[in-house]
Amino acid sequence: MSSHAITEAVSIVAGSERSTRDQILDASVVCFAYAGYSGTSLNDIAAEVGIRRPSLLHHFASKEVLYGEVFERLLGDWFARLVGAIDVPASGWKKVEGVLRAGFGFFADNPNYVILMRREAIDGGVHLGIDLSAVLRPLFDEAADYFRREMDAGTFRQQNAEQLLLTGYGALLSYFSDAPFLEGLLDENPLSSGALDRRCAHIIEFFEAALVPA
Repeated sequence: MSSHAITEAVSIVAGSERSTRDQILDASVVCFAYAGYSGTSLNDIAAEVGIRRPSLLHHFASKEVLYGEVFERLLGDWFARLVGAIDVPASGWKKVEGVLRAGFGFFADNPNYVILMRREAIDGGVHLGIDLSAVLRPLFDEAADYFRREMDAGTFRQQNAEQLLLTGYGALLSYFSDAPFLEGLLDENPLSSGALDRRCAHIIEFFEAALVPA
């Protein structure tokens, strides 16, 4: 991604009403997503915000600290969206559909988060100093247990719960992280409102067909 494109992306998320700290975090998400941890410097981020490096260091003591806070905000926002969908008083397919729509909507609103998360997953969490899979494991296990209960009750078709979740993970995240590649296949912007609506509808229909008995 060119520096001009990064600047444009930062300008979209970093509105004038946001604090300098929030603008630094917004710029960091974009820079880390498209250049990676190693390819991004504090000078790069400061330049995108329009401040100098010492001003950035006033808010964040190091690149490592900044990167950790970017991920803390990413995971916090994502968990909040999912928990909100999980806590809705619904069961069976309605519960699954609500969670799928919440996850898809979050990624549609935050495509740079997806790229950043995929980079970190590929790198094995080395830049965070945490085990990312261990952080996400409780949600994964809770979802798998839910599917198994609904399958045992006859609400859903029998499937391998863990494999089903991995399929959902790939179906949601790869679409957003691979958007530049997919544009060449689809001859349209995969992140346009029409393309997103069609993709979300397909995912919902696919999983409904896989889970709900005829």
